[in-house]
Amino acid sequence: MTLRLRPSAQRGHANHGWLDSRHTFSFADYFDPAQMGFRALRVINEDWVAPQTGFDTHPHRDMEILTYVIAGAVEHKDSTGAHGITRRGEIQAMTAGTGIRHSEMNPLADQILHLLQIWILPEAQRLTPGYSQTVFDDESKRDRLRLIASRDGRDGSLVLHQDVAIHASILSPGHTLSHQLVAGRGAWVQVVAGTLVLNGQVLAAGDGAAMEDEAMLTLTSESGAEFLLFDLA
Repeated sequence: MTLRLRPSAQRGHANHGWLDSRHTFSFADYFDPAQMGFRALRVINEDWVAPQTGFDTHPHRDMEILTYVIAGAVEHKDSTGAHGITRRGEIQAMTAGTGIRHSEMNPLADQILHLLQIWILPEAQRLTPGYSQTVFDDESKRDRLRLIASRDGRDGSLVLHQDVAIHASILSPGHTLSHQLVAGRGAWVQVVAGTLVLNGQVLAAGDGAAMEDEAMLTLTSESGAEFLLFDLA
């Protein structure tokens, strides 16, 4: 078994006043050659965005971008004409492809936006840009691994152009889940809140862990936890 822990406290950190951000992998001014991603997973940023501020219009290309809202709301506008507000219990996915320009703002006047920004390398370059969002409320993630994004969009999940399956879960105290890894695949677990035990390794909020050469993942929590599980080719 290979388990590589990425402690929350060791993440990169940038505070711009309106934005407080923690970088699991190298991003922007934070660079660590040992932390360049895991398989196709390239970025996990945990962001806190002040009320009525955000990311002005900026470009992306050749990247699959998933936004997981932990608290508050994010307003998205892009050059394809897409416009939406995503709140907790909703997920948005964007294919940057040949090039897209978008903005992400906190539209609320009285609440900090807390989210995970996830970038995944696509399986092909120069894809047609696109945007989608859907609802995965807390109850749909309770004590199960709810598929929220996948290559084929099965079970109502959002489509990502990569051989990856992303699951979200809110684990009640004392509950246990398991996930089988097909030979040759790897898993990344990112804890959103609470404390999680992954195959005997304790993970706290903000911690991540890579798993390889392991057939079965066992996830349990004494006090409760929210987490994402990435199953990657």
